[in-house]
Amino acid sequence: MKQRHGAWTVLGAILIMVWAISPVIWIFSLSFKAGDDINNNRFWPTQFSLENYDTVFSTALFTSSLRNSIGIALISTLLSVAIATVAAYAIARLDFPGKRTVLSIALAIAMFPAVSLVGPLFNTWRTVGLYDTWLGLIIPYMSFTLPLSLWTLSAFFKEIPWEMEEAAQMDGATPWQAFRKVIVPLAAPGVFTAAILAFFFAWNDFVFAISLTSTNAARPVPAALAFFTGESQFQQPAGAISAAAVVVTIPVIILVLLFQKRIVAGLTNGAVKG
Repeated sequence: MKQRHGAWTVLGAILIMVWAISPVIWIFSLSFKAGDDINNNRFWPTQFSLENYDTVFSTALFTSSLRNSIGIALISTLLSVAIATVAAYAIARLDFPGKRTVLSIALAIAMFPAVSLVGPLFNTWRTVGLYDTWLGLIIPYMSFTLPLSLWTLSAFFKEIPWEMEEAAQMDGATPWQAFRKVIVPLAAPGVFTAAILAFFFAWNDFVFAISLTSTNAARPVPAALAFFTGESQFQQPAGAISAAAVVVTIPVIILVLLFQKRIVAGLTNGAVKG
């Protein structure tokens, strides 16, 4: 019975992996199909070509949007994690009325549907001059990544023994020095997890990116792909769009593969007592 159960478990895992990976492999295959080869019924290209990648990197729309995505995602992540680290430490260490309410509201905001904010933000940003700017995207991104980071880090800080901070202060360290040199290094897995989650949200967002931008000045890659037409208006853009999607996905895959142990450690350590 155990062997049969194990065999079904392995088979189920394989089917789930194939179901999840097949679209990614299909896009990867399309990115190497050039010309009329894009219309063939074969899974793999007849002849591998880098024509689509040359088209992508020679198009100003993609290169500018890639720069926008990197800058906006990094700034949003750094600001969210920095603010959430200090706020989560205060929530974990201090007793004040409404502490649980703050965390509940933070979680509710993180789960709030982003599409419901697009209309009010669109009108407000056009009025105050933030429409089609980096700041006009960074602020909405932080409104979702900051509560998520706060929730993750507050749970992690609660598991760090208070005695370690007291020992540092007894040795002459100020509260800020104890926090910066003792607490933050111990909370590094949680901080790193919050940073990865915040970066993924900002990097993959499409709703805000397509609604709050109108030019290449601030349009990120997910929104730019919707306007991508290839090298010319007569060229079928499926291969070029697939190549652009592969380029955008590679950094995310590399981050997950390199730091998956830290991500798992950050998510589990803050959820287990003792």
